[in-house]
Amino acid sequence: MGPVVGDDGLARCPWGDGDAVMRAYHDDEWGRPVTGESAYLERLTLEAFQSGLSWRTILLKRPAFRKAFHDFDPDVVAAYDQEDVARLMDDAGIVRNRLKVNAAITNARATVDLRDGVGLVGLVDGHRPESWTPPEDTADLQARTPESLALSKALKKAGYVFVGPTTMHALMEAIGLVDDHLVGCHRSTLAA
Repeated sequence: MGPVVGDDGLARCPWGDGDAVMRAYHDDEWGRPVTGESAYLERLTLEAFQSGLSWRTILLKRPAFRKAFHDFDPDVVAAYDQEDVARLMDDAGIVRNRLKVNAAITNARATVDLRDGVGLVGLVDGHRPESWTPPEDTADLQARTPESLALSKALKKAGYVFVGPTTMHALMEAIGLVDDHLVGCHRSTLAA
């Protein structure tokens, strides 16, 4: 399936048409670069929490995630203790999965530790593909790539968890390291 034309006359990736929440994410955020350590940690954390759930669910809970995780400030989250874990597990506004909550804290700590080297932003950006061809059809979409596998391995080596190659490809799409907007989608770098 290729792009679909919405009621506003714009061609979009099929998942980005219809529902207002998904349309806004598709049009205004997905595939656009983000800046700064907290923004990267937020996307990394939300991608991990999304595993097994719909992205729409995560988007609806995003304001609560930001509040619960102090806007994903790595220093604050890295200092969380068992009282914070209990607080998060009692917060109905977020996804209450102990493994994912603990992963968010572990990843914040790894982010702080990584500052002595290339940093989270540098590590992720260093895995940008040298060349990328946006897909023409949903059948052309990939769930993982050699670059996402390499990023997954590098993050795991740096102490991150819940960073498998499929999740890392989703991260790369979300922050614009790859352009997976279908050719013809008004947001594609190859839009007509």
